[in-house]
Amino acid sequence: MLPITDVSHSEELCVTRVQLFQGLTLEQQREVVGVARPTLLDRAERVYSAGDDMSQLMVVHTGRVKISRVSPEGHEQIIRVLGSGDFIGESAFISGDRPDHEATALESAQLCVFDHADLGRLVEQHPSIGLRMLESVSQRLNETEARLASVISEDVTARLARYLLALPVRRRTGGSPQVVLPLAKKDIASLLDTTPESLSRQLRRLSDSGVILQGARGAITITDVDALSALSSE
Repeated sequence: MLPITDVSHSEELCVTRVQLFQGLTLEQQREVVGVARPTLLDRAERVYSAGDDMSQLMVVHTGRVKISRVSPEGHEQIIRVLGSGDFIGESAFISGDRPDHEATALESAQLCVFDHADLGRLVEQHPSIGLRMLESVSQRLNETEARLASVISEDVTARLARYLLALPVRRRTGGSPQVVLPLAKKDIASLLDTTPESLSRQLRRLSDSGVILQGARGAITITDVDALSALSSE
């Protein structure tokens, strides 16, 4: 069970950020707040492991949590990274299955936690929550299929180009958008289904060809957006 720490007034903000509850009125959202339990995590703290009893819906309020699988050989494969408003545990609520993955805090994080028993009562009272849960599961299945297709049909350069283009622009330098890598390179490599060495080579090639300019602390200026867009569709 996760450690529970009281955090005043944070639950309501957490609920309003989550697509799962956005179909509810303000009064109904306050009802949801009444059963949410805030949880604080330290950096690198394990939220749960593969095979654990996952009888909770966990919503990320602040910070980031990575979802990953670990092979028998100890190789970690990052599946996705959850940020503010993202949630995990709806699949276990629907199917009753235990997870085949683990969740770990990438940095200090705060979660809003709902026991499945409380969630079940909320779904009975507000069927729209259950419908949005099913939509979430369907969306994740589609994303998994798309990712598998990209691994089979695309090279690392195309996956990296698409990843860079999807990052939020922090600012513009001389008219060129600048983004910041949100994860360590080894984690980005895992997310893109490649090795850290291959990722570093691809970044160097993009730099040498003038498509990007690498800066300090993961900052990357996209100096040729058109060229990067072309690479992302190859």
